[in-house]
Amino acid sequence: MQIKGKTVDASKAIMTEMIMPNDTNPIHNLMGGNLLRWMDVVAGICAGRHCESYVVTVSVDHVSFDKPIPLGDVITLECVVTRAFNTSCEVYVEVFSSNIKGKNTRRCND
Repeated sequence: MQIKGKTVDASKAIMTEMIMPNDTNPIHNLMGGNLLRWMDVVAGICAGRHCESYVVTVSVDHVSFDKPIPLGDVITLECVVTRAFNTSCEVYVEVFSSNIKGKNTRRCND
């Protein structure tokens, strides 16, 4: 069976969310659990595009929250497949935050 290769752009996924009051903690910053959920969703979409199948998350290697994301900011999650094997693949998610005008963009994870 001939395996057809794919480029990174073929399965890249980008997701955008606005931080609403229900997503924040008492000091009005995004709760980490909500961000992890969105990261899992975008990673699943990316991996699913690459595999052309339904996928599940088996493990997470490393997550680091470097900067708080305040209420009202807009976050963009960008995900790409970095490695692919016979029955699994590895994806990388980057999180960027900006104000509603698209200004003051900053990377929020390490």
